Amino acid sequence: MISSMNSSSFDYLLIEKMIPHKASVLDLGCGDGSLLALLQREKKIREQGIEIDKTQVYACVEKGLNVFLGDLDSGLEDYTDATFDFVIMHHSVQELRNPGRVLNEAFRVGKKVIVSFPNFAHINNRFQIFFKGRTPQSKSLPYPWYDSPNLHFLSINDFQDYCKARKIKILQQYNLKQNKLIRVLPNLLAESVIFLLEPEGA
Repeated sequence: MISSMNSSSFDYLLIEKMIPHKASVLDLGCGDGSLLALLQREKKIREQGIEIDKTQVYACVEKGLNVFLGDLDSGLEDYTDATFDFVIMHHSVQELRNPGRVLNEAFRVGKKVIVSFPNFAHINNRFQIFFKGRTPQSKSLPYPWYDSPNLHFLSINDFQDYCKARKIKILQQYNLKQNKLIRVLPNLLAESVIFLLEPEGA
């Protein structure tokens, strides 16, 4: 049941619904491969992952996944245009030095792109900054400032503006607070978001 799922499981369920059976999928920053393993098991995808952490790559290999060690900021030159049906960037875009470049590459090698990230404009984060004068920490942002992998602090509105300026079509958008969907005031009330994207005219 969805109500008993943790937030990661709920994220994975929503992403799984976006992807058809036997699709080709590239997961950028795939971590330990939990999402790819789910998609392989449930959707029989043809998977490929890229991860910068050797320990995580070993965990992926133990799951039988096709994952390579690599730095996303170095680009995706090894892949030709439209190689994959879907490219996934699940909670990785905010950790990149040059997210714009990697997103451009994702749209080049993938027909559709799934992007998710924590919403830094969530009301709890605003409260901590305004009233406590501290860098926010929460379930979606668990790291202290000195040990955080996050390099960019974007909101849902920021990313929607990014897509509009670059003529990227938002096909689906899920605004989340833990394992619930947020349908009103998402930039204020959602802790994280998942977008399904496609270039206009595709």
